[in-house]
Order: sequence, then C-alpha cells, then structure tokens
Amino acid sequence: MESPLRLEFPDGKSSEFPAGTLVRETLADVATAVAGDPVLGLRVGADVYDLGTALTHGGRAVPITPASPDALEILRHSASHLMAQAVTDLFPGVEVGVGPATESGFYYDFKKDEPFTPEDLEKIEARMRELVRADFPIVRKVVPRQEALAVFEKRGQKLKVELISDKGGESVSCYEQRDFVDFCLGPHLPSTGHIKAIKLLSVAACYWKGDERNVSMQRIYGTAFYDEKSLQEHLTLLEEAKKRDHRRLGPQLDLFSIEDQNVGAGLILWHPKGARVRMIAEDFLKGELLKNGYEPVYTPHIARLNLWKTSGHTEFFRENMFAPIDMDEMQYQLKPMNCPFHVTIYKSRLHSYRDLPIRLCEFGTVYRYERSGVLHGLLRVRGFTQDDAHIFCRPDDLDAEIQRLVDFTFFMLKSFGFEAFEIYLSTRPEKFIGTIENWDRATAALRKALETRQLDYTVEEGGGAFYGPKIDVKIKDVINRAWQCTTIQVDFNLPERFNISYMGEDGNHHTPIMIHRALLGSIERFMGVLIEHYGGAFPIWLAPVQAIVLPITDRAVAYAQTVKETLQSENLRVTVDSRNEKIGYKIREAQNQKIPYMLVVGDREAEKGVVSVRNRFSGDLGARSLPDFIAEIKKHIADKSPRP
Repeated sequence: MESPLRLEFPDGKSSEFPAGTLVRETLADVATAVAGDPVLGLRVGADVYDLGTALTHGGRAVPITPASPDALEILRHSASHLMAQAVTDLFPGVEVGVGPATESGFYYDFKKDEPFTPEDLEKIEARMRELVRADFPIVRKVVPRQEALAVFEKRGQKLKVELISDKGGESVSCYEQRDFVDFCLGPHLPSTGHIKAIKLLSVAACYWKGDERNVSMQRIYGTAFYDEKSLQEHLTLLEEAKKRDHRRLGPQLDLFSIEDQNVGAGLILWHPKGARVRMIAEDFLKGELLKNGYEPVYTPHIARLNLWKTSGHTEFFRENMFAPIDMDEMQYQLKPMNCPFHVTIYKSRLHSYRDLPIRLCEFGTVYRYERSGVLHGLLRVRGFTQDDAHIFCRPDDLDAEIQRLVDFTFFMLKSFGFEAFEIYLSTRPEKFIGTIENWDRATAALRKALETRQLDYTVEEGGGAFYGPKIDVKIKDVINRAWQCTTIQVDFNLPERFNISYMGEDGNHHTPIMIHRALLGSIERFMGVLIEHYGGAFPIWLAPVQAIVLPITDRAVAYAQTVKETLQSENLRVTVDSRNEKIGYKIREAQNQKIPYMLVVGDREAEKGVVSVRNRFSGDLGARSLPDFIAEIKKHIADKSPRP
C-alpha cells in the first residue's frame, strides 16, 4: 500500500491523503487556508493541479484563487478551450489543433478551408459568452490511449489523433465541457462560468506545429480576465502597444526592412538610420567592455561540423541549426552559437593561473533555424548578432566575476533608459553534468551577487540548463511589458568537452570555470524593444537624426547649410529640409519622424546668427545662439537624457 501524501498549507496546518486523491476531495482542508475566494486549484511544490486532477506527491500546498499568480494562466487555458468549443459549435467540420495560454492571453489553431472574418470573430465571442452563462462543468478524464484515439477519430479530429499518436503512455487526459472534448494535460477551471471577461482580438495564418511544410492553419488570438475592469485596462494597453509596434515604426521611420521574397524571412536589412542607432548602441557598449577588461575577438560565420559535435550542439540543439553545407568533401555548419569559437581561442595556448580571468567578447552574428510561424519582426529572427562574452576564471575568482557582471548589467540597462526589471535565478535540474559541489558553488555565487546588491529575484527551481545555473534579467518597458534580455550562465560542459585547462600554483593542470554572458542579448531583439519602449522617439544620444534645420524660404537655405556644417563639426547628427514646402508642413514631417530638435531659420535668424529652437516634446523654445544650442544638446547627450 502506498504511503499517504502530506499537504502543508500556508496557515501551518497539514493533512494526509491517499495517493491519487483528487484535489477537489481535499477542499475541506484547503478551505481552512482560504477565506472567501473560490479555490480553483492547488500548487504543490512546482506542480499546479486543477480540482479534477489526482495528487501525485505531497509538499507545501498553496490554494489557487483568482488573485493567485497561477490563476490567469489557468483561466486563459480554459478560455482557449471555450473558444474551440464555440468554433466547433458554429462551424461544424472544423479541425482543432492546439490552444495554449500565453503571457497576455490565449490562442487556438484551427484547420478551416475558408478564412475567418471579423464578423466570424464577433459570432464566436458571442457564443463563448453564451457558454459562460450556461456554466458547464469542465471535467477531467483519464482514458486509455486507444479509447481516446477512437473518440477523436469518430469526431473527425485528425490533428488530435496525430497528437495522441505522438504521445507515449497507455492513458491520456482529456477535458469535457458539455459535448466538447479536448486532449489536454490541463490545468483548467472547474466550470465555464468562472470565465468572466473575454475578448477575441485577431486571426492570423500559421502552420501545424509551426512547420511551413505542414498544413496551413488559422490562429485566433484572444485574452481573458477574472473581471471586466482588468480586461478594459489590458485592451487600452494593447492599443498603446499597437502604436509602439516596431514592425510598423521600423518602415515608417526608415530604420529597417524585411524582404521575404529575395532576401528571406527572418533576415533583417538595416537602413542607414536604423544602422546608425545600432552602431551608437554597440559603440557605447564596446567602449564600456574595454573599460571592464574585456578583450575583443572575431570569429567565422561557419565552421566544420566537428566543432559543433564536440560542443554538443548537434546533440542538444540540432533542431535549431540550419542544415550542414557540403564543401571540400567535408561538412560545414553556419554557427548557431559563438561559444565554441571562444573556447577554441582560449585553448590555442597554455594559460597560467596568473592569466585568469580571461574575458573574451564579440558582437558575433549567429544563425538559427526558426519556424516561419514564430518569426516576429526584430524579436524573433533567423540571423542575429549577440553581444557575447565568455569569461574563463579560477574557482576563487567566481564570486567577484559574477558580482562584476551583475553591476555591469544594470549599469548598461539603465544607460538605455530601463529602470524596472524581473530577475530570475535558475537552479540545478534533475539531469545535469558536473559535480554537485561545483553546482552549489556556482549557484551560491549567483545568489550572493543578487543579494549583495539587494536585488529582488525569483528562484526557478530546476530551471537551469543541464550544464549550469544562470541569472536571467527581463527589462520592463514603459508600458510594463517584460522582455528577456541579460543572461549570466555558468557552464561546466564546454570546459570538459574541449578539455581546456590552466596551470595552477601547484604546477598541475586545472579546469577553469566558464561564464557565458550576454548583456543586451540579441541586438536585433534589443533594438526592437528599444523602438517600442521609446515609441520610435529615441533619446537624444541615440537618435539617428538629432536635429533638423528648417529654412523658412529659399533665401535661408544657404544659412541652413552653414548651421548644419557647424553642428556636424561638433559631431552632431544633423540634416536640412530644403524642400520648397511651407514651414508648418516641414515641422509636422519632422515631428512624425520623431526628430528631437527642429531649428527654424529665416532672414531674421540668418541676420542675427541664431536659430529658433523647437523640440518635439515642449514645442517652441525661442531663439538660441549656435554656441548655446550646442552646449544644451551636448549636455543632454552626456547625461543620456530620455528626452530633450
């Protein structure tokens, strides 16, 4: 007989239950820990259970209510099923694919010959509200695999049959609500009536399993909340996000473009203005890297496949690598990572303990095969540049190096105007390489660095890679969205695979500890976040054009050119709009291009040797002499002011 499972609740009480007890059968005990709010499920350790799921282990048990961190994901997962139920009610014969919750909502993929229309979305949403009012129970059932295959085969749901066929095990879990059934692991709400506020947002084309070689699908996006007020606040946020969408602002501001037909999906063409912003950002970081003891390196875009076999990428990362290239009777590989090259550089000569730490850095372009269905502007691409660095250090250097990295990280991110962060510490997973002693030392160093700097962080137990623990930093933009940015990762894998060492004080060879770190991460992704954070209106130090001179008449064009040349001699980025247009039109155009300063010049300004200054935030600032204006703009640049 199996031992009973013990649940320990937040109020200090604990109870024992037989293994396999459904969560709903523990509600009498759960109720002692929750006052007033409905219990939707239970978090036991790292696992989240809905009320219809059988407990598999005991531990600290936290009841899930609508206010819990886990509650929105459960709600949105259930809302995706609700949408699939509404679609199959309204459009018989449609095949359903997969429908997960996302960070901000949910989606479901459907195979349907005719495209969904905006009117269809209205009908689907109305049907979803009817199903909410009906408050159908959402019932979890664990059934034999063959029985599940027969159920979905009978319903004509071939995609579900494929998913179940791909899954191992003798039984599968399904969820039913009225006559709708879905193959799913859960968790879900107790009934459809718990879904209080829903909104369908859009429909987009996609491919089954994200692979363009598979059947074409339609993906309907939506979002859901437990109350209408939260939904309306979110919809307002979405409207603001649309205005800031880098995919719209990039072409509008002539920063970059993506040309699928001849260049290829997921490959970015940087235009002069966008390239200038990127260059300024990279040059700033490169200068700081040199100040912090990094040594720059350059590595090829391609290498023999053997390198990636040694590093383990062909074993663990193959699906994200492009196909090998046959050349000179050998196979070569477009690089998906920079790290094996940096290890090879380290290994090219013998190192003493006195040489360490060695900090190698590179703005290295890598290539990864991303499915076309997940490509997303600058945020998800197939070719991107990482501000990569790898640090080789002795064990006794580890604490100091991690703390240096944490300080460097927040200096850089704050320099670009980010002030709010989410920080995660990911620890040893079940499957790992290296000794527990090294894992504990590395994890302690990461933890110590965060706590020494009094930084709040979340521990992701078991979330580290198989080769080491890590710190992840997400930056929060001006509308409070979190974006993955910095990674600081300790690696026990590559030093062992490449058999690298240094000569210790004892005259013996020792294996160095290797730290991977990317501060900005993917430069393309970071640029996309920057564009959306600032809505395309970059701070003066980053702006591709810092000032534009606007002559009122043709007579003032010569003076405008003189002003431009004077400012350019001070290393300012300036253009002239010499078109034969009215000054109001020129000002509006400069505003639309989000240029920080507009310098209006006419006969009076030319006579006095001044400029009439406007900035795009405060409007007319009056006349300035050129020396005064230069001093003002240079102060904003030096201070990295968010706006002039």
